[in-house]
Amino acid sequence: MTVDARVVIVGSGPGGATFAEAITRFGWDCIMLEKGRNHLLEREPPYAPKTVFSNDEIKFVHRHVLGPDPLLEPRTYRRDEDDGERLLVGDVNNLPSTVGGGGVHADSKLPRFREEDFRLRTTYGPVEGAAVEDWPISYDDLEPYYAEVERSIGVAGDHTANPFASWRSGPYPMPPGPDMYGATLSTAAAERLGLHPYPAPTGANSVPYDGRPACNNCGFCGLYGCPIHAKGDPIAMLRRALQTGRCQLRPECVVTDILVDRRRRRATGLRYLDAAGDSHTITAEFVVLAGGAFETPRLLLHNGLANSSGLVGRHLMYHVQTLSVGGFPFRLHGHRGRSVTHLHDDHLVPDREARRAAREAGLPWIRGGIVEHGAAAGPVLEAKTYQPGPGHNPSMYHSDLRDRLWVFTMQGEDLPQPTNRVDLDPAIRDVWGRPAGRATYRPHRHEVVASAHIAPILERVLLGAGAEWSFSTTSPPLGPITALDRQNPLGLAPASKHVMGTCRMGDDPTTSVVDAQSRFHDIENLLCADSAVFVTSTGYGPTLTLAALALRAACLLTGNPLPRTNRPAG
Repeated sequence: MTVDARVVIVGSGPGGATFAEAITRFGWDCIMLEKGRNHLLEREPPYAPKTVFSNDEIKFVHRHVLGPDPLLEPRTYRRDEDDGERLLVGDVNNLPSTVGGGGVHADSKLPRFREEDFRLRTTYGPVEGAAVEDWPISYDDLEPYYAEVERSIGVAGDHTANPFASWRSGPYPMPPGPDMYGATLSTAAAERLGLHPYPAPTGANSVPYDGRPACNNCGFCGLYGCPIHAKGDPIAMLRRALQTGRCQLRPECVVTDILVDRRRRRATGLRYLDAAGDSHTITAEFVVLAGGAFETPRLLLHNGLANSSGLVGRHLMYHVQTLSVGGFPFRLHGHRGRSVTHLHDDHLVPDREARRAAREAGLPWIRGGIVEHGAAAGPVLEAKTYQPGPGHNPSMYHSDLRDRLWVFTMQGEDLPQPTNRVDLDPAIRDVWGRPAGRATYRPHRHEVVASAHIAPILERVLLGAGAEWSFSTTSPPLGPITALDRQNPLGLAPASKHVMGTCRMGDDPTTSVVDAQSRFHDIENLLCADSAVFVTSTGYGPTLTLAALALRAACLLTGNPLPRTNRPAG
């Protein structure tokens, strides 16, 4: 049968871009459909980076230049069925809808998972009310793919600095960049309390790399596109895929249908709407879904596909964020640098006090997540915080809520629960008339206990660094919703942009949605290349792992698995 392309990919973010780069390198051709606009790179040789990104807080944070506009593409959220059909409508963990996807706005922190993260149930045991399982693959299976995507993106880091890191087959491609000033204070204070901060592995060039310049430390990383394209994810992969001449990139194309044969066992292609609203069909040998852990299950549920297990959309996970804030009597200049230059992992490895806190709460164990040593909001958000009037300008000048704040953000492990899920809202529609995606999500008691245990530790570090005061809050709110929660700029839904689960990976088709090669159990030539396949969330950012999984899936599909790597001796 003649097809339009051997592979058609839905989504151009880190997963889709990595998949495209790999298969085109091995001689396969693909068409990549992206719902959003193209602000990233030219679509003609030499595929030069575009120059439309800027250090503009209004443009990126408040005007949705990277999309989606929540008025046109609303999502809905509720904690559970007691909230009715929905608690809110609008922006619910929206990731950029643009060529490059979530990679465009991310601050590019790219840690690996640890070995035990792939065998959580074996290592720590089950937790009542949670679906804690081992992954069907191990860290050793993924290590060569981790190493390859670190080279492909260009990750800067110090492979000797984190005592909790698992083994690796080689160093990072680049050394770390300069430290933020605030981080020099918070890391020293953390070390005095026995913690182990280290330079954050970052997908931004610390030196010229892959034809792109070194980061100029302008401070506009998280939530912004990089004006000089020092961030490698995902422009590096997309450019290489396009340069093969075997990848077509089509922005502003909204996929409406996955086409399947009469047995519903094989995908035959996709149907999509272009920018003018005209419908088109693409036929392909393989279909790859890389729209993210929210949009991938939404598309499957809308099409009624690949769900014989009843698990599509379930086991939705975020990272429960514990934010500890310290107010300093002097300026920290947190708006300069790479948003976050240091992390610490100590709370992912339960110590004696964490085990005690778990026992007292009646839990078998608790774990937190990486702690990002970072700064506060931009000047526009700060300006919106102060009351208008004669005190506004002096407040902005003194900048108590920006230039004198330092913030720890812990990306806490979120246990998978089948009741947490993405499904289709029964009444809300997007601009194309499709049912909006609805998140039903309430953190497990594990997350509540872990946050309550770790937040005081983070506050002590801030006070030790010189803060005059400190406090902690969480996203989402972990207790009953109060009037204060409703005014919180972080909102009622989880603010984390780390969305995982919803099409979990496993060997058993009755308890999982995709297999260990990221193929859907129900449809043999349909694959997933995003974080929907995650079995557990761990407490690490998901981007590097989803890219490594996408690369592994592409290499296995094309019959080109990477050679296994070996644990260094000693």
